[in-house]
Amino acid sequence: MSTQAWFNRVWYEEAAPRWWLVPFSLIYGAICAVRRMSYRRGWRARVRIERPVVVIGNLSVGGTGKTPLVMWLSARLRAGGRKPGIVTRGYAGKLRGVHLVAPTADAALVGDEPLLLARGTGVPVAVGVQRPAAAQLLVDAGCDVILCDDGLQHYALERDCELAVVDAERRFGNGWLLPAGPLREPPERLETVQAVIFNAGGVSSADPATAAAAALPASAAGYPATLPLLRMRLDASHAVALRDGARKPLTGFAGRTVHALAAIGNPQGFFQMLRGFGITVIEHALPDHAALGAADLVFDDEHPVLMTEKDAVKCGTWIDARHWSVPVEVRFLGADGRALLEIVVKCIDAARREPSAALRLPTR
Repeated sequence: MSTQAWFNRVWYEEAAPRWWLVPFSLIYGAICAVRRMSYRRGWRARVRIERPVVVIGNLSVGGTGKTPLVMWLSARLRAGGRKPGIVTRGYAGKLRGVHLVAPTADAALVGDEPLLLARGTGVPVAVGVQRPAAAQLLVDAGCDVILCDDGLQHYALERDCELAVVDAERRFGNGWLLPAGPLREPPERLETVQAVIFNAGGVSSADPATAAAAALPASAAGYPATLPLLRMRLDASHAVALRDGARKPLTGFAGRTVHALAAIGNPQGFFQMLRGFGITVIEHALPDHAALGAADLVFDDEHPVLMTEKDAVKCGTWIDARHWSVPVEVRFLGADGRALLEIVVKCIDAARREPSAALRLPTR
């Protein structure tokens, strides 16, 4: 069992945290509180750039669907006549400093998620640990709205809108901060965001009724009464051959055995989604952002190899006719997508009218 898998079991399947991790969580929480206070009181500088900034983040580590939501929002803003750009950290990329990402870049250099965003959105993507500097690259490139993929906890860049994505099934796990639990900040942090989006995860489009029910919060208890609680799911319907781009319905794999590869925060979500199409899955769960080599992609049989889009950009030269990518698309339930877009546009317009305004920092 990998370290990531062990922590996921402790965080999401056990009722109480391991006692020996609790002191480290208390220390982590104190450090986070001091850090937030340092920005709130001006001891550490916050940078306001000349464009509205929208942060799409989460409270827990691991995948909650932030990147697909960034892609969805980017497309909607472009359709509305805006020129969005995307800032992302570029985790696991080897390049240092800040830089723009070309669709032809090497995932090993820029990171898997930045390359996926650059190829999947068609908008400028900037990578860098220093998010204000990366955001300025996008301003210089002509962007009029900055979307941050992750960054809820990166307070150096002032923001005009914050959206928090929550896994509808796993929620906040055991409720503890790292490392005893999965949380990077306490749930009270949601008091300062503009909306919470519950993500049902990778759900088979073959059963939309089940998908809709899965995305519904069981209860709004514990969330601010005035906070919009919206619902989305990740819809998968087909696979794309990595060799020639051919498309095949996922129903075409029903009754067959496949190797399923996922180097993401929640691999089980991907595996369960495939099983929803009647596919027999041989699981290959790797750590989030893991580099891929021949041993991860080439097997001694003829079973198809299905993987996430984030993994597909890292495949290199080892692909053959067995290798397929499974794209997902954000689907909102009811009018929730329209409601989210209205919230974001309202924040963007307010920032343009009052460019000196900024969201208040959380006090907890």
